[in-house]
Amino acid sequence: MFASATRHRLGRRLVQLYVGLALYGASAALLVRAGLGLEPWGVLHQGLAELTGLTIGEVAIVVGALVLLLWIPLRQRPGLGTVSNVFAVGLAMDATLALVPDAHGLALRVPLMVTGIVLNGVATGLYIAAAFGPGPRDGLMTGLHRRTGRSIRLMRTAIEVAVVATGFALGGTLGVGTVLYALSIGPLAQLFLKVFAVGAAPRGSAAVATGTPEDAILRR
Repeated sequence: MFASATRHRLGRRLVQLYVGLALYGASAALLVRAGLGLEPWGVLHQGLAELTGLTIGEVAIVVGALVLLLWIPLRQRPGLGTVSNVFAVGLAMDATLALVPDAHGLALRVPLMVTGIVLNGVATGLYIAAAFGPGPRDGLMTGLHRRTGRSIRLMRTAIEVAVVATGFALGGTLGVGTVLYALSIGPLAQLFLKVFAVGAAPRGSAAVATGTPEDAILRR
């Protein structure tokens, strides 16, 4: 009976992980279509896409892989969710952009922006509560926190200011959506972490990274 319950919980966690990652990519794509400002890393991804000619999803995959390499000197241990994040979010983003046309007029763009931000909070709660390890970018922040002794709030702010400034300089979209995202993602993620909680992951599992990835979202 215990083994059956464990398998059921593992199955639910896997579904949460991949649904969450797919929704994360879809929500980021909705913010692109709204054109009112992207989340901080999205600004960088869009700017690099403008520079390289790659799709924004392809850029997200490349940046995620490069950020993951930075985990090596930080001695961070990736989980299944970490590696899956690198590929799933970018693929879902490009797929959504192919299906959703550009929005014209604030009557469409504002609801699209709000939907994108809320869905991003839902997605964050889903994949973090699945407890298969943080995304590459969140793990970078927690890793720097542990290595430097500086607060997660400071590390997150420093990194996101840097990526936003770089992305904006390259042509990424910075606007009211960026500000609303920054103000709302913490409370939204905290809410949906509680909604989708499935209990603590078993220690020693090869699929689970150590640490508390939710700190990177909630301690702002």
